[in-house]
Amino acid sequence: MRLLNLVLVAVVLAAGPVAAKADPAPVQQLRIYQIFEHNKAAFHQRWRDHALRIMARHGFRIAAMWEARNGDRTEFVYLLEWPDEATMKTAWAAFLADPEWIEIKRVTATRHGQLVGDIQDRTLTRLPGA
Repeated sequence: MRLLNLVLVAVVLAAGPVAAKADPAPVQQLRIYQIFEHNKAAFHQRWRDHALRIMARHGFRIAAMWEARNGDRTEFVYLLEWPDEATMKTAWAAFLADPEWIEIKRVTATRHGQLVGDIQDRTLTRLPGA
């Protein structure tokens, strides 16, 4: 029995390390929202007081946020970090279906009108060596 164990150990060592399944690559997500000057304060309040909290509950990790001008448009831009694309898709589905978020959007739209126009969404995959 002892000889069999030694043989098995020798075979495993000779075979070399077993290649571990590669972890999915992390991704970043760039989101760009057109916002409107006449109700920009309401947008930022909803973002600060509600969206950030609910997103955190669903695993969102926001790396940075900006406001930008693009021609005559005001844009709210933010960068999310995700462990992989599958996690990103699952989290977005849960966030968009969240009853609290649905109600907040309904209330703020009734009170302030449309807060967001065009939405651009880009999944960013890091290049090797970058």
